[in-house]
Formats: sequence, structure tokens, C-alpha cells
Amino acid sequence: MDRDYVQLMEDLRNGKIDSFTIEPDEFQTFQVQYHSYEFRQQIIGTAKRGGTLEYHLKQ
Repeated sequence: MDRDYVQLMEDLRNGKIDSFTIEPDEFQTFQVQYHSYEFRQQIIGTAKRGGTLEYHLKQ
């Protein structure tokens, strides 16, 4: 079952979570929803070792 990426981004933006991670095998699916998300410019992704990405709010 796919994760609800829009809900993750909403939770991040609303302060319910501090960050979330995206694994390399999820990236293509996540990117589609990320690019259509209205507030995407407020969310920053940081690459981690092994191809994992950690997303957090822009400071």
C-alpha cells in the first residue's frame, strides 16, 4: 500500500511532524504528488547516505 504523501506534507506544514523520509524506491511516486502540492516551496528535501531523502520545513 502506498503512503499518503499529501497527508505527510500537510502534517509537516501544520507542525504535527518535524520531518519525514522517502526511500529511493518511493521517490518516483512521491515526486508526482510533491510537484502538484500547493505549498511545496515550503518543504525542503535533504539527501542522506544510501539515497534516502529527509524532508522538513524551510526555515
